[in-house]
Amino acid sequence: MDKIPSFCKNHDELTAGLHKGTVMHGVTTWDLRCKKPNAGDYISPKALHTVEHLLATTLRNSARRDDIIYFGPMGCRTGFYLLTVNMDEGEVISLLKECCRQALKLDKVPGSRREECGNYLEHDLEDGKREIADYLKILESL
Repeated sequence: MDKIPSFCKNHDELTAGLHKGTVMHGVTTWDLRCKKPNAGDYISPKALHTVEHLLATTLRNSARRDDIIYFGPMGCRTGFYLLTVNMDEGEVISLLKECCRQALKLDKVPGSRREECGNYLEHDLEDGKREIADYLKILESL
């Protein structure tokens, strides 16, 4: 089998930040790398799940909602993937900053009731917001 594009990158050389990945059928994959891969510092499963709910909600409620195809976690727990159309890097950075700031103001995890979520007990709002605040600092340095 062929390697998928994300497995072709040397993960020991990746850094925290925002990285443009593949563009396929007009859809751009963005690598929101919160942690340096293979460095022993990973996002906890509860925080990862919470960040997914917080940012998926703010992104899909933004003015660019129609340009958001998908937002979700990386299995390695070092970040997230954002799939977009019609957006360049500057627009993605601006949108992510705005959505991170909105997410930090939320006092509960959207979609975290039993009937809304397949693993509703696995959330940590405080830790999720800490991860978002840390990533916002990375975005502000770009």
